[in-house]
Amino acid sequence: MPVSSISLLPRRVPAFLLLALASTASQAHPGHGAEGLLDGLAHPFGLDHLLAMVAVGVWSVVALPAKKMWWGPLTFMVALAASALPGASGMAVPYLEQMVALSVALLGAMLLLARQLPALPGLALVAVAASLHGLAHGAEAPPAAIGAYAAGFLLTTAVLHFGGAFAFLGVQRLMASRSHTITRLLGVAFGGTGLFLFSQV
Repeated sequence: MPVSSISLLPRRVPAFLLLALASTASQAHPGHGAEGLLDGLAHPFGLDHLLAMVAVGVWSVVALPAKKMWWGPLTFMVALAASALPGASGMAVPYLEQMVALSVALLGAMLLLARQLPALPGLALVAVAASLHGLAHGAEAPPAAIGAYAAGFLLTTAVLHFGGAFAFLGVQRLMASRSHTITRLLGVAFGGTGLFLFSQV
């Protein structure tokens, strides 16, 4: 996929990010959830969350058509936000941390099978993984600042998704003949790390 596909991201994605920034700014004043905002911005940098979001960005570049590369990140973010609500409401899911770790292994496997897995089943698996991460995010939401917290983790999530996607577009440009091998190596690395995290929970 040529780097020029970066320019094919639809206008709605930057608009979505601007809305997230606007909602963040509106709550980032004293007494309006600044602590929740910072917590939300930081929470996706946990290793399991970070790897999952970068993996979705890379998978979207490899597995989806250039004009639909943004479908993976958008699917993840919509499912993430929707599942954070029941998580914040106290919905308890047995073995959630274990399933979050396994979702990283799942996304690693999806990178290994990126050229064999059809797009729609792949997006469905992305949504499942995102739902697990959303429940975990929501469970840690500060009740008094959930809006700012959500804006924070959605913004960081978007940055990680598209950072992974754009970085791999660069890999494809500079090392086109090796990009498939690199994808498989990333799949092994992400999958193995997910299994290791599972063993540590």
